[in-house]
Amino acid sequence: MRGERLDAYWFHEREWESYDALQDAFEWTVPERFNLADYVCDRWADDVDGDRVALYAASDEDGHDETVTYADLADYTNRLAGYLASRGVERGDRVGVHAPQTPETAIAHIAVWKLGAVSVPLSTLFGTEGLRYRLADSGAVACVSYGEHVETLREVRPETAIETVVTVDADPEGDEHEFWAAIDAATPVDGAVDTAAEEDAIVIYTSGTTGDPKGVRHAHRVLLGDLPVFLTSFCNLDLRDDDVLWTPSEWAWVATLFDVVFPGLFYGKPVVAYDGGPFDPETAFDIVERYDVSLFFAPPTALRMMVQADPSAYDLSSVRVVPSGGESLGESIVEWAETTFEGAAVHEAYGQTEANMLVGDCTALTEFREGTIGPAGPGHEVAVLDPETRDPLGPGEVGEIAVRYEDDPVCFVEYLGKPEATRGKVRDGWLLTEDLGEMDADGYVTFLGRTDGVIISAGYRIGPVEIEEALATHPAVANAGVIGVPDDERGEVPKAFVVLADGVEGSDDLVTALRDHVRGRLAKYEYPRAVEFVDGLPTTETGKLRRASLEEREGLR
Repeated sequence: MRGERLDAYWFHEREWESYDALQDAFEWTVPERFNLADYVCDRWADDVDGDRVALYAASDEDGHDETVTYADLADYTNRLAGYLASRGVERGDRVGVHAPQTPETAIAHIAVWKLGAVSVPLSTLFGTEGLRYRLADSGAVACVSYGEHVETLREVRPETAIETVVTVDADPEGDEHEFWAAIDAATPVDGAVDTAAEEDAIVIYTSGTTGDPKGVRHAHRVLLGDLPVFLTSFCNLDLRDDDVLWTPSEWAWVATLFDVVFPGLFYGKPVVAYDGGPFDPETAFDIVERYDVSLFFAPPTALRMMVQADPSAYDLSSVRVVPSGGESLGESIVEWAETTFEGAAVHEAYGQTEANMLVGDCTALTEFREGTIGPAGPGHEVAVLDPETRDPLGPGEVGEIAVRYEDDPVCFVEYLGKPEATRGKVRDGWLLTEDLGEMDADGYVTFLGRTDGVIISAGYRIGPVEIEEALATHPAVANAGVIGVPDDERGEVPKAFVVLADGVEGSDDLVTALRDHVRGRLAKYEYPRAVEFVDGLPTTETGKLRRASLEEREGLR
């Protein structure tokens, strides 16, 4: 296998007397030279391991319709890298990956890394404004785009630096090239170029929760920083030969790519890819049964929807661990999942785009404590800080959750082109999460909410300002304010308070039009689920929107 075995990240093979002992013994190993493609692909593609399955491409029909072995994965990525190189993509160039949960998505990322280029995951939920901003801001020179979403790319392409478009499941137009035709015709590269662990591998955009979305630069080393909590919380310190991983969430976020897809491939396990549109509980049960999924990463919203379905017709006994994150599960969901998946460990984990996989349950060595998100993962120094002094607080005191920045490979390099924002995020040696929490005497962390009014809906972090700005571009809107309101299924949803332009009357049709307007400009999950027309908005003495007053109006304070 290419890539040396890094023993630090195989600690699940040892017996541990306690979680404290594991934390004390763990030390980061970050080779000076390290390329993600070597470790998630080529190292498993030799004669011995090449026939093991890397990806299952699931369909709505029974049976394993398509499998991609590690040997296949190495060949496809070498060829796609060769094609991109022939189109002028060079080391350090940024390449958009605008595709859903399909094998082509993983292939595209790995091929980009083999060139020493930088991938930029892009949600297929983005409207024109969301996609245009990220492509233009990143300076991407190429983009792989999928199906009907190619039309959105075509619309914004003239406003970007995109020179090369590769289409998947869509007929190419003009100078575009079809994905598999490009692979078939290309001269393959010979594996990954030699990169430093500190070189950029991926730029993942935040949700634009405070101002414009920020491009989060991560180096190749980032995956190593994710592995400890993957082993403790996602695997419960147990990786088996027959393990299969799946998450129903889109492969465009740090919490899917680096919680499931690439950790699974790092350990040579198969990952299920299923592009089936909006989440359906019955389909989720079917995929778990059909592919014997053992590690099932399910967002709280998905689990809440599955509670409403009948699982009795499905064999779900393969599931060993149900990790979740993004928002609190609640005791009833935990109990339902433990029963439905026949004794599976149900864990909560915590992180963010800038520093993923920081905290999580590990019931193999720790107890599950209702209301907490578990202790810090091995290698991560996590604290709750006083917001003013940034001194660590004592047990039970509420402050800002933070992680020690230096020498932690999971921490981002910086925000792309935003040095002031980076300086605001990393202070006095700490990466500040902007999340409020508390820590008990045993190190268990409790998440209490955001410090900045961010709405957490179905695991997505939604910035009210971005929705307000999108609403303001509609000719019927004079002003708008947005807050998060409780929702039984999604936890929170955005509610917009809209002041109409002179002469405009509110109506149900206008509500629909405003929702569609935001959905088309931002992302499909960002539109206001509720809209209320008001005569005016509460403001501060300096004219800024007073969200607290809107929250009081809704009985949230």
